[in-house]
Amino acid sequence: MSYAPRRALPSAAIALSLTALAACGSSSSSSTPASDNGKVVKLQMLTGFTGPDRPSYQALVDNWNSAHPNIQVTMDVQPWAAIGQKLPQSWATGQGPDLATPSFDPNAIFQYIKTNSVEPLDSAVGTGDAKVEVSTFPKTVTSAFTVDGKLYAVPANLATLVLYYNKALLQKAGVTAPPATVDELVTDAKKLTLPAGSSTPTQYGISLADHETIQMWPILQWLGGGDIVDAKGCATIDSPQSVAALKTWADLVQKDHVSPVGQTGADADTLFSSKKAAFEINGPWAAAGYRKAGIDLGIAPVPSGSAGPVTLASTVPLMVAKSSKHKAEAEQFLAYWTGKTAQLAFSKGGFPPVRTDLASQVTGDAKEFAAALPNARLYLAGLPTGSKVDSDVYVPLIGKITRGSDVAGAASAAAKQINGITGCKA
Repeated sequence: MSYAPRRALPSAAIALSLTALAACGSSSSSSTPASDNGKVVKLQMLTGFTGPDRPSYQALVDNWNSAHPNIQVTMDVQPWAAIGQKLPQSWATGQGPDLATPSFDPNAIFQYIKTNSVEPLDSAVGTGDAKVEVSTFPKTVTSAFTVDGKLYAVPANLATLVLYYNKALLQKAGVTAPPATVDELVTDAKKLTLPAGSSTPTQYGISLADHETIQMWPILQWLGGGDIVDAKGCATIDSPQSVAALKTWADLVQKDHVSPVGQTGADADTLFSSKKAAFEINGPWAAAGYRKAGIDLGIAPVPSGSAGPVTLASTVPLMVAKSSKHKAEAEQFLAYWTGKTAQLAFSKGGFPPVRTDLASQVTGDAKEFAAALPNARLYLAGLPTGSKVDSDVYVPLIGKITRGSDVAGAASAAAKQINGITGCKA
C-alpha cells in the first residue's frame, strides 16, 4: 500500500493521558527483574512515527520504562524511507534493533519473513495482561500478520475510515442527516455539488483522492460486493460487481463532477478543510485539523452498500528481530503495548484501540472509529505483491476511468496485469 498519513494524529490528549497513567503503574503484571542478576535489560525499538503524534508513542514507552526499571526501552524514530533502506540489511545480518515497525505497509512483513530476520511471536500469545491477546485484535489484522500459521507482528496502531461531513453545508442544502446507504450518499453528493450541472463546481459533493493517499476507492468497490483480488491472489477487479461499482463512481466523478479528478490525499483534505466539499472518507488523524479550520464537523459510519457495512482499516506492524538477545523481554513489551490499559489511554487522542474488546469504553471521536472495527478490512493485506498491485495497477486504473476510459475494458486489462504480478494462473 503506497500511502502516507495525510494528517497527523493529535497527540496532546494521548500524551497527557499516558503521563498520568505512568504514575498508576503498567498494564502488565509486574516489574519483575528481567534477569537473575538484576541487571537492566536495554531494548532498542525503531519506528517511523516522525509526525506530531510522535510524543504519543513516546509516552507509551515512557510509561513502560517508569513501571519496569529492569527493562528499559529506547525508541529511535526515523523516516519510513530510511527504515526501508537500512533495516532489511541490518536484520538480515543479525544487527539492528530488538523491535521495529518496518513500514507503514503491512505487506512489508513478507520481506523480513523471507530472510528469516524476524521472530515468530506465538510464544507471546495467551490471555491476561502479561500476554499478547490476539483474540482481541480484528480478525483481518491477525490474518495479515499470520504466515504459515505463525504470528509475526502485532499492530502498533490501528485506524479505520469513516465519513466526515460538513454540517453547515448539509443544513444549507436541506439534508437533515448524513447518508446511511450508498444510494443516499450518491443522491446527496449530487445535490451538494454546486452550481448544479456545472463542469467546474465551486462546491463539490465529496472529496475523493486516487493517489498518494490512504485508499478510498476499494471501499466503494467493497460496498457493492466487488474487490481487487480473491483469497488466492487472483484478480476480481473485473467481476460484474467490481465493474458496476467502479463505473458508478467513475461516472459520478467524470460526468457529474461530484469530486475533482486526480486528487492526492493532501488535495482531498485541503478541499474539505476549505469548506469546498460536503463529504470526505478519512481517518482519525484528520479530525483535529478540520475543527481547527472551522469546519462544523460531523462524523458518521461509511454508508452501507448492497454488500452490507464495510470500511478500510490501516495498521503498522510491530515486529521482534530474530537476532535479539532479549526476545522474552521484547514480548513482554508487546503485551503491554497491546494491553487494555495502554490502548485505552492511547485512544484518548482519537485513534481506536487495536483491541475490539474496548469499544464500549472508548470516548470522543475514537468511539466512532472503534465502532467501525468489526466491519473494517485491510487493503490487499496478506498479499506479498500487494504494494506492486497497488502502485502499478490499481492507482493507474482509477486515474484512467475517472478521465473517461471504458471501465469494463480498463478493468479487464488490469485483471491481466494483476494476475501477472501475483502469479495467478486463472
